[in-house]
Amino acid sequence: MAGIKANVIGMKQYPQLEKKVAEFLSFDAFSSLNSSLFTVFPGFCDVHVHFREPGFFYKETIKSGSLAAAHGGYTAVCTMPNLNPVPDSAESLKAQTDIIDRDAVIDVYPYGSITVGQRGEELSDFEGMNARAIAFSDDGRGVQSEELMRKAMLKAKALGKIIVAHCEDNSLLHGGYIHKGVYAEAHGHKGICSESEWGPIERDIKLCKETGCSYHVCHISTKESVELIRKAKQEGVDITCETAPHYLIMDENDLKEDGKYKMNPPLRSKEDRQALIEGIIDGTIDMIATDHAPHSAEEKSKGLKGSAFGIVGLETAFASMYTHLVLTNIITLERLIELLSLNARKRFNIPLKDDFTVFELGKKTVVSSENFLSKGKATPFEGMQFYGECVLTVANGKIVYK
Repeated sequence: MAGIKANVIGMKQYPQLEKKVAEFLSFDAFSSLNSSLFTVFPGFCDVHVHFREPGFFYKETIKSGSLAAAHGGYTAVCTMPNLNPVPDSAESLKAQTDIIDRDAVIDVYPYGSITVGQRGEELSDFEGMNARAIAFSDDGRGVQSEELMRKAMLKAKALGKIIVAHCEDNSLLHGGYIHKGVYAEAHGHKGICSESEWGPIERDIKLCKETGCSYHVCHISTKESVELIRKAKQEGVDITCETAPHYLIMDENDLKEDGKYKMNPPLRSKEDRQALIEGIIDGTIDMIATDHAPHSAEEKSKGLKGSAFGIVGLETAFASMYTHLVLTNIITLERLIELLSLNARKRFNIPLKDDFTVFELGKKTVVSSENFLSKGKATPFEGMQFYGECVLTVANGKIVYK
């Protein structure tokens, strides 16, 4: 048979999948993928994406978002609840899952919201959503009330689910929209202080110790956050966390007066970025998630001050991390696959089915948002050169990208 040559990385604990991959890639149908060598990985898993449907389909849909994920090598994602309707009950969650069941080309696991309407006033119907919700989060907003977060943790623990926290203290924001640092001061922008992130993490770690809840921190960006989580792990707290590719590659010195550099949390200082890298190296940071957050071109065209928060990332995540972390010898390729797939699946109990992705690692590409399958085009990586191109993604035994 013609087939293709391939290295297989990260599948030692999945012998059945490794066998399936060998069978799949032996088919003559893949002889068109001519290259000296490809590398096969277990399908990537992102626990933090925004697919915007229902409610904001002009930004992204379940179909376009899942196609973008497949283009990036992802076969499983978890979707955040800042939708309309907010998934805060069995009925409102069904509005989303009906679309997922109809349109998704990969596995899409929705979060249920922590509070009704994400308003931070009363708990959502955890029990009603428990069968379908992967976990509970109010991402996009922080839970401001310590007592309400305590109740949420106790409820989640009783159901065997994880609380996934967007940590942001609204009282410390003061209208800020980029990091409160040298760039903000030099260019007259309102800044977001680091404590607005690490303060709620400190509070929630205390609550975790009290309740025994399983707890996951979204998109950490500060050196203080890394240290707090490192210490909590050493103390035996059931805590995991994620960061995103842009926080590992860029910092406030890379900012430009353009909405594609605006996200929440913002790009922090060089020292913060280095602390995140150290957290990746020593295992404090468990996974790399994209926080894929698409908006319309108009919403991202209003500069740093006026643009909506959020950038896209599913279609650049592997290549950006392979180029900046693996090829620079900061981490191994095997460690990157743990961060992009295996750790997330283990923590959130997301199965690896007949899911794999094939990359040509030696292929250098220039990031062009015109080639994205996502409706969102705002990326700070526009025009950058990365190594590693996805040539095939298989989810549940079916080709979803080639």
